[in-house]
Amino acid sequence: MHELGVASEVLRVCRASAGSGCARLERVTLAVGELSAVEPDLLRFAWEAATAGSPDAGAVLEIEWRPARQVCEACGDIAERATGSWLRLCPRCERPLRVEGGQELDVLHLSYEERETPADRLP
Repeated sequence: MHELGVASEVLRVCRASAGSGCARLERVTLAVGELSAVEPDLLRFAWEAATAGSPDAGAVLEIEWRPARQVCEACGDIAERATGSWLRLCPRCERPLRVEGGQELDVLHLSYEERETPADRLP
């Protein structure tokens, strides 16, 4: 299951982005494209495993699904395509279709608890 490697890398990137002021991650929003070869349910399970036993345990992983689109040069977006199926030719004009989008695997948003500093404890 390569999703564990993806979850571990997302955790590493989020921790690096948050910096030393981060006590624990609270929520991560990730865009996952249809063509990214990542299964959202497996990624959520892997995220739980990657954060278990760490300060980030319990951090929520939100996934925004990004479908791929098939586009005809003459007709535009082809809405007739069922998810997971691919058409070679436009059903309207029979021209070849191209695929756009669906390759995303991006951290969109990150929230975390800030680490308490000694100055925060002063009366």
